Amino acid sequence: MINVALPKGRLGEKVYQMFERAGYECPSIKENNRKLIFENAEKGIRYFWVKPSDVSIYVERGAADIGVAGKDILLEYSPEVYELLDLNIGKCRMAVAGKKDFYDDNQRTLRVATKFVNIAKSYYASKCRDIDIIKLNGSIEIAPILGLSDVIVDIVETGTTLKENDLDIVETIVPISARLISNKASFKFKTEEIEKIVEGMKAQVKFDD
Repeated sequence: MINVALPKGRLGEKVYQMFERAGYECPSIKENNRKLIFENAEKGIRYFWVKPSDVSIYVERGAADIGVAGKDILLEYSPEVYELLDLNIGKCRMAVAGKKDFYDDNQRTLRVATKFVNIAKSYYASKCRDIDIIKLNGSIEIAPILGLSDVIVDIVETGTTLKENDLDIVETIVPISARLISNKASFKFKTEEIEKIVEGMKAQVKFDD
């Protein structure tokens, strides 16, 4: 039995459709109920829904053999997992944004508000830029408006929220998309089954023309 951690929400539903098309369907997952675990013994697969940011924890700790997590989570937390496949969905980017009149004065420490502390630190370290990290958990866009920070580092999908708050993207740090990941021990002991799933999923990945 291969245990699969799926991220709750729209992304997870898209991911499940890919698994289904790859031949790993589990009809009970579509029933309207509050169950979190679904299995198809015939196909040897068990799915469960978890919070998107927790998928990598379930996979790293072995509660799931494989799962789907955003590249942002993998970069931020560096879990001990194998990254098997870019699914090319859930696409967005990690970016630096600031007020429209923002100018980076290198003479002083840059104040950066973010919930992605490690990504921000790595990025600015690569530029040898001295920063002061302000860790926030939500409504990050208002930090520069209220003068709490000079810029923010956050995920940008359409850019609408930034525009509505009079912020502009200053620079893109890295493109983000959903990745199929595997527990390291599971991959060692269930190599054949997992590689078969990866091949099936590869065939479902749609690339932009």
